[in-house]
Formats: sequence, structure tokens, C-alpha cells
Amino acid sequence: MASGERRPTVRDVAAAAGVSRGTVSRVLNGGRWVSPEARAAVDRAIAETGYRVNPLARGLATGRTGSVAFLLTEPQQLLFEDPNFATLLIGTTQALAAQDLALVLLVAGSLAERDRAVAFMTGGHVDGVILVSPHKDNLLPRQLSRAGVPVVVAGSPRDYDAHASFVGADNVAGGRTATRCLLDRGCRRIATITGPLDTSGGPERLAGYRAALGENYDERLVVHGDWSPESGRAGMAELLAREPDLDGLFAGNDAMASGALATLAAAGRRVPDDVAVVGFDDNRYALATTPALTTLHQPYDAITAEMVRLIIGQIRGEPPRTVHLDVTLVRRQSA
Repeated sequence: MASGERRPTVRDVAAAAGVSRGTVSRVLNGGRWVSPEARAAVDRAIAETGYRVNPLARGLATGRTGSVAFLLTEPQQLLFEDPNFATLLIGTTQALAAQDLALVLLVAGSLAERDRAVAFMTGGHVDGVILVSPHKDNLLPRQLSRAGVPVVVAGSPRDYDAHASFVGADNVAGGRTATRCLLDRGCRRIATITGPLDTSGGPERLAGYRAALGENYDERLVVHGDWSPESGRAGMAELLAREPDLDGLFAGNDAMASGALATLAAAGRRVPDDVAVVGFDDNRYALATTPALTTLHQPYDAITAEMVRLIIGQIRGEPPRTVHLDVTLVRRQSA
């Protein structure tokens, strides 16, 4: 718009679309009670006139802020160290921006930080919350829902969080696929390093592994990690000492798989000839290992798009939903 040129108004949009100002307002505020034809006409008129919503005026009219919190309940350094968290943050930011919504980043790894975050989120500063919290004992979804704040959680449902939406990968199917890949290679002593059992991914991927093995499941071939490469190194060393004849490994994520591969190399075990290895995630760890890691690909773009779609729906009054997305096997050199 040139200097001195009048800014287009709702009246201009209504005239260009051939509808009432009330119809334009309803479209701008979510589109409820508007026909598809009227919505399309208003959208065209907005593009033709160059009309831009005044965020302050819209906020005063609707009681909304035009922003959504991205809350990570982990120590701050993990936002930069764990590629999954960074990928979810970037994808969510882009998906919200496409809907003309702003993202407010909150990292709350301690109880004090969580208390401050809850006070902020329930104080009317955001319209909804996308919660990235791997731990199942986190009561934040219930706390926020009871305060009337729409919530979408990255992960699987918890029994006590019926009022939140959930979006995540199908971990059970992924664990089963990873283990089946190793069985199809001819592996017969297949071990696993699980994620923490207080997360959804840890026990669910273990359940898939166990289902694929059936009656051949052996508790001695199971150790538990914490998602870190260090726990993968330690877990692999423990498994080799306990069951030196193992010939396959399903690691619960790529970071632990990278640590396991380092231990196998130090022990003189060839991958995949002596021990075949499959991970889970398909993040930067998978391509940085030697050999490159066979893994289960999580559809992060689809996950973030679904989380944004569901949080917008809840903000508009739609009920919570749960969405599980398929994971796919990516074959590389480790298996």
C-alpha cells in the first residue's frame, strides 16, 4: 500500500464479495455459519483488496491472541541436542505461520519453570498449547484442559488426559516392523535397547518387538536406555556381556543405535555381518553412523501438520481427537 493510500476495510471486502459485513466478520473469525460459496467469495475479495486483519482489533473482538504455545517439558539443552525436538519445533512454527498464527516457545524442565509456564498459558496469553512431553507421568494436559486451554500432545494418549488431543507415530507397529526386518535377515538372537518405560515410545516399541518375536521373546535380551547415545553404548556393552551370541539389535531410537554401533565396533563385531542393527526415527544420527543406519522413519511433517490442525480445531470448539501416523522402514547398510 502506497504512503497515504487508504487501508482496505471490512466494508470494502464486503462490497467486493457481494456479502454483508457480518458475513465477512464471521469468515475472519473462523468461518462458522458461513456457506462455502460465501467463504470463497470473501477469500477472493480479501486477496483482491489487499485487506489485512488488524491483530489487536481481532483479538479484542474474539478474545483470542493469535498465538499458540509450543511447550517442551525437558531441560533446555535437549532442545538443541535432540534432533527430534528441533524438528518438531521447526515444523510446528511453519505450520502455524501458514495459518497466520504465531508460536510462543516455552521450555520447562523444572517444577518451578512448569509452574511459571502454567501461569502464563492459563493467563490468557495463548489460544492453545502444543505439548511435547515424552514422560507419561506429566499431568500438564489435565491441568491445562481443566483451565479451559486447548491442548494437543505429541505422543500417545494417557487414560487421565481425555480432554487433550494426541498425535504420534504408531510405535507398536514400528517396533514390530523393525524386529521383523531382523528376522527376515535370518537373525535369531535379537536384542533390544528400549527407551525409558515412563514414556509412550519406550514401552510401545518394546511391545512391537515382543509381538514380532512371539514365543521366542527372551527377557535376557532386553535392556533399558534413556534415548541418549551414551545409554546405547552402555546397553550394548551389557548385552554383549550377557548374551555374546546375539546377532541382531533393535534400538528404540537412532541416538541409542549410534551408541550401540560404537560399542560393536570397539568389540570387533562387524555390522551387519555379525550383528545387524535397526533404529527408530530417521534423524541426523541415522546418516552419521558407520555403516548408515537402517531405521523406521517418523513422518515429522505430517505429525506437526496434524498437531496444528487439531489445535486450531479445538480453539474453534471441536472435540479432542487422537491420530496415529504410520512409520516406514528405511533400509540402509546396518541391516
